[in-house]
Amino acid sequence: MSFCPFGSVFVLLHLKYKDINMSGFSGLIIVVAYFSLLLIISFITGRKNSDNEAFFLGNRQSPWWVVAIGMVGTSISGVTFVSVPGLVGDKSFTYMQTVMGFFIGYLVIATVLLPLYYRLNLTSIYTYLGQRIGNRAYKTGAWFFLISKTIGASARLYIVSLILQKIIFDAWNIPFYVTVCVTILLIWLYTYRGGIKTIVWTDTIQTIIMIGALIMLLIEVSKSIDMSFSQIITDISQSNMSRIFVFDNWWSKDNFVKQFFSGIFIAIAMTGLDQDMMQKNLTCKSLKDAQKNMYWYGFSFIPVNFLFLTLGAMLLMLAAQNNITLPTNGDAILPLFATTYLGKTVLVLFVVGIIAAAFSSADSALAALTTSFSVDILGIQREEALTARRKRMIIHLSISVLFIFIIMIFRALNNKSVIDAIYTIVSYTYGPLLGLYAFGLFTKLRTNDKLVPFIALVSPVLCALLSYVSKTYWGYTFGYELLIINGLITFAGLWLFRSNKEVELV
Repeated sequence: MSFCPFGSVFVLLHLKYKDINMSGFSGLIIVVAYFSLLLIISFITGRKNSDNEAFFLGNRQSPWWVVAIGMVGTSISGVTFVSVPGLVGDKSFTYMQTVMGFFIGYLVIATVLLPLYYRLNLTSIYTYLGQRIGNRAYKTGAWFFLISKTIGASARLYIVSLILQKIIFDAWNIPFYVTVCVTILLIWLYTYRGGIKTIVWTDTIQTIIMIGALIMLLIEVSKSIDMSFSQIITDISQSNMSRIFVFDNWWSKDNFVKQFFSGIFIAIAMTGLDQDMMQKNLTCKSLKDAQKNMYWYGFSFIPVNFLFLTLGAMLLMLAAQNNITLPTNGDAILPLFATTYLGKTVLVLFVVGIIAAAFSSADSALAALTTSFSVDILGIQREEALTARRKRMIIHLSISVLFIFIIMIFRALNNKSVIDAIYTIVSYTYGPLLGLYAFGLFTKLRTNDKLVPFIALVSPVLCALLSYVSKTYWGYTFGYELLIINGLITFAGLWLFRSNKEVELV
């Protein structure tokens, strides 16, 4: 689940760094060494078998524990790497309420959705919608995923590319478009042969690197605070920053009920109904292995997010000690300290962590988009093997080029409000998927398949109107719970145009 706080992620577009940059040479060495490692893994995993079965499903031979580790990295994008620590100033540790909800959502995925996907032997999870509701529902689900994932992945890569450009590549006078092209080329190089078979292993390495960088950041910041880690934890626990649960204010966006149940549905929609996240699960040898992967992945997500929040709290302590003026938006806090106050070691760790988090998210998105377009839109699984493989490789390259094109559009716009609006629209697209799957799984009804695309389009529009009216006239701002309402509206639309005929549940 590549999740991050949507409202403020693009503050990084306008970060102003001081004149402390990483050495151009050392930065370039890090990037070259990092991608060399990924290319070596790609060569090893893709040399024996690079057909579509390996690209789409890894020949269903992935060890479950490898998939579990890699999914953590996929879930934490480069933007999340800087956003979660920045939540502490305004929200303390209340984000953990949502993370607890995630875990329950992962249990639902493991016990409800994964058995369905394995029973139907799916390559693309949206095939289910075609079998249960109809071809229009199938194509609608696939297109919603394709559009939202393409724009979302491009947006995350854009932000991270800006950070890397400022910290590393400006020192070499390398233009931004060259940075973007080379970055996408490198991702394409280590994914084009093995696809998901390679990504399962590269993402595992990248997750280990990312968590290692996070732990080292915690150690380095604790040295700057000049306190033992146990003392730091004691101080945090005794401060207002340690607040996790909010029960006293129903109108607050941080209320436990809203955060917890929103977390459940966010996990179901943005992991269980997302081809990107589910494709790794489908590479496991059996349903039992895939379920073990989901249980352990869900459990590990809790301490990882707790560590990110702890890092944010430590940065606030350091700022208080040294009378450092913090940015008004929390997303800028970690980049500010990494580039200005904590020295070259922290800067290197920050860059390595950003790269690992960003590319473990981007490479799997590229593979999932290639899979979905190949299977759901072109139906290449029905073609002769050599022709299908050739088409898949063309699609993979085309989507890589599309990433570059969209990133350069973002660069040309260079407008936070426009890009933030695009990202907000994308965040609405998981609601219709939630409604479609809920209707298919929990009713035996048919619906008018021809109207499904219109219902799925109207639902986010109604949610946007509801959000505007609520904030303008009632003074209430919707939070993550809008996803649930979005799904309910889609479900209601499908129910409204139901027929009296029942179907066998797939």
